[in-house]
Amino acid sequence: MGLFHADRKFERFEDVTPEILEHECVKLLLCDLDNTLRLHGETEPSDELAVWIRDVRGAGVKVVVISNNGRRKMMQKFCKPIGVPCVWWSKKPISTKLTAAMDKYKFRPDETAMLGDRVMTDVLAAKFAGVKAWKVEPRKDVI
Repeated sequence: MGLFHADRKFERFEDVTPEILEHECVKLLLCDLDNTLRLHGETEPSDELAVWIRDVRGAGVKVVVISNNGRRKMMQKFCKPIGVPCVWWSKKPISTKLTAAMDKYKFRPDETAMLGDRVMTDVLAAKFAGVKAWKVEPRKDVI
């Protein structure tokens, strides 16, 4: 696929199941935060997110949040209860933080995926890093 096209598309993060991760041989899942795993401005992880993280980790997949959000303390406070390391101010689409996470946790590009809601940041960063580029629809309030 082209540079601006995700390798896979999902409606929401919950659609990325342990079975899909196993089928795609993903062992490291890098995730955007705002509008991917949480609504922008949400201060605590949802129950759905906590369950999803537990299930993904239970399948042997390492999850790391990689965000362009520059609010370090907020991100740490959000990610700590679900036990997920976070990288803030990542400057996506620059792929430096993605490759640094692969190096830190000892995973290869072919066993890594980046999950995010934006083509111009998340998908491009994944393409530049040589990892699977997975796109979700941006999270929205459900009324």
